Amino acid sequence: MPIRDVAAGRAARHALRLSARARIHDGRSVLLKIIASLYERWRHLAHELAKFGIVGAINTVVDFGLANLLYLGFGWPSLGAKTGSVAVAATSSFFMNRHWTFRHRARTGLRREYTLFFLLNGVGLLIANACILVVERGFGKTGVVWFNVAQVAGLALGMVFRFATYKRFVFVSHERAAARSLQPAGSRAAR
Repeated sequence: MPIRDVAAGRAARHALRLSARARIHDGRSVLLKIIASLYERWRHLAHELAKFGIVGAINTVVDFGLANLLYLGFGWPSLGAKTGSVAVAATSSFFMNRHWTFRHRARTGLRREYTLFFLLNGVGLLIANACILVVERGFGKTGVVWFNVAQVAGLALGMVFRFATYKRFVFVSHERAAARSLQPAGSRAAR
């Protein structure tokens, strides 16, 4: 009898180990399924954000480089230098975003998209210039370092605004474009 008890004990311990491994495996499997499901659900947004970030990084270099060249190299006033650099960087950004970041979205016309893009960038420019004014006139700080600190603050605030508004108004989803095209022409103008 003792031989059977030893064998039964081993079998029971083995069954417990297998059961524990199965629970761990099931837990990992569930976690991986949740992560995969979340990624699948938000994949398009993650890809858009990544592309938007790359385009933004490239055009930030253009914006800051040109603003500093105009401000330091050519002696332009700070707000004029920033306005000029934003106009150049925004044009570059429009075409990069239109043809890469949001290329899968509906096309609603180059003139409409470009106009809205520049209006929204005008608001972004106001945000950037407000940061420059706060630093220069509010805090009384001038010079290269403070000019660039103000630019970084304007960039951070403007980036959130731009991403949200580009997606909603400029580079619209196919569903929004279809709904927009079904509206009578008079009601679209009122929006």
